[in-house]
Amino acid sequence: MAISAPVTFLWHDGTAEEAARLYTSLIPNSKMGNILRAPGDTPGPKQGDVLTVDFTINGAPFIAMNGGAPEGHAEYSDAVSILLTCDTQEEIDRLWDGLIADGGRPVACGWLIDRYGLRWQITPKRLLELNASDDANVAKRTFEAMTNMVKLDLAKLEAAARGE
Repeated sequence: MAISAPVTFLWHDGTAEEAARLYTSLIPNSKMGNILRAPGDTPGPKQGDVLTVDFTINGAPFIAMNGGAPEGHAEYSDAVSILLTCDTQEEIDRLWDGLIADGGRPVACGWLIDRYGLRWQITPKRLLELNASDDANVAKRTFEAMTNMVKLDLAKLEAAARGE
C-alpha cells in the first residue's frame, strides 16, 4: 500500500480561493491548482460554489476547503504555523506586509496572523544560522535580540550577533 506525501489542509469559511490566490501571489515558486466546485445544489454549497482549492506554496502542497463557519471545528491557533525563511530584509518586508494587509496582525518574534487567521513565521535564514552558532554568546545575543522584535530586522540581528 502506498501512502501519499502529506498535504496541509486548511479550513475556510468561503475564502478558500481568495486565500490561495493571496498566498500564491506573494510567495515565489507557488501556483494555483485545481478548483473543485459543487456539481449541484446542497443544503450548504450551491452549484458552482468553490469546495476546495489545490495550490502549492514554494513547491509544498496545500488544499484549502470552504467548510463553513468554524463553530464545532478548531480554528487556527499558534499550535500550527507556516514558516517561511528569507534571504533578505526586502523579502521579509514584502511577505510581512502582504500577509498582514487587509486585516492581518503582527504578533512577535517574526510571527503574524493573516486576515484568515492562519499563523505565519517570516524568518531570516541567517537567524537560524546565528541561533545555531558554535559560539554560545553569538547564539544568546541573537536570540535575545529576536525576542524583542515583532517583525524581524536582519541588520539588527546581525549587529546583535557581533555584540553591537
